[in-house]
Amino acid sequence: MLFENLDLNICPGDIIQIEGANGSGKTSLLRILAGLSLPYEGDVFFQGEPIAQIREQFHQNLLFLGHLAGVKGEMTAQENLEFNLALHGLDTSSAEETLCEVNLLGFEDALASHLSAGQHRRIALAKLWQSRAPIWILDEPFTAIDKLGVKKLEQLFLKHASDGGCVILTTHQDLSFDDDRIKKITLNYQFY
Repeated sequence: MLFENLDLNICPGDIIQIEGANGSGKTSLLRILAGLSLPYEGDVFFQGEPIAQIREQFHQNLLFLGHLAGVKGEMTAQENLEFNLALHGLDTSSAEETLCEVNLLGFEDALASHLSAGQHRRIALAKLWQSRAPIWILDEPFTAIDKLGVKKLEQLFLKHASDGGCVILTTHQDLSFDDDRIKKITLNYQFY
């Protein structure tokens, strides 16, 4: 058992950091909160309804970024962003602006498979600038990101929360937020 008796209320404006040692269940918890895995017991609710009963409505309000970037290596950086926008019925003309936000301008025509791990990750993280979803669930978003990129992401998280969204993330690094701005949940793995 990774965790039990977990009771969370996550509201607009919240930034929640799930922390704990490797293997403590952080990714499992995020997958349960995103409706990608089922809990052995209990339910996850969205606007008072179990997400299992309103799956489509819930997923329309959710952006989940996991360990796998969801970036197509055979597509260019710009094509990846345009595809994501088109998938959500949004205007694809903002892809270039988003590339600028994630410091990939100049690499728009490079195949994603030819880019570094950090550049590849930034293509995936660009979805944050493109998203209109109020709920962001992010598993280790700072992986392969430099200090300047981490700072920019933190600012984006604060803006998203201030605009009425919520951010739930895992990370092994300390965030530079004021203590009153972030809620931390620590998972303690115990051998049974």
